[in-house]
Amino acid sequence: MILLMRPLKHPVTNELSLERVLYALSDSIRLDIIRQLARVEVATCGELDGGRPKSTVSHHFKVLREAGLVMTESTGTVHLNRLRGADIESRFPGLLTAILAQDT
Repeated sequence: MILLMRPLKHPVTNELSLERVLYALSDSIRLDIIRQLARVEVATCGELDGGRPKSTVSHHFKVLREAGLVMTESTGTVHLNRLRGADIESRFPGLLTAILAQDT
């Protein structure tokens, strides 16, 4: 039996909503994930989970994807995540830089 993963949906840049981006970044776990992704080119969900349960991490990545902050690609059974920094910068100039510059 072959299991096929359904494709993950990502909004296009011009559909990004400031409200969704700010909502996604308002949670400390999701903000931590974004901070970690800002330091690396790509990371798996496991590298970013902080020891949290898979279901919890899955929910947070869904919120981040739907807000347009993260691009997730499936490679076999692994999800590779990238920060959509250039997309966020083009839609909301300076926003991500300002948020990432804040002390934790």
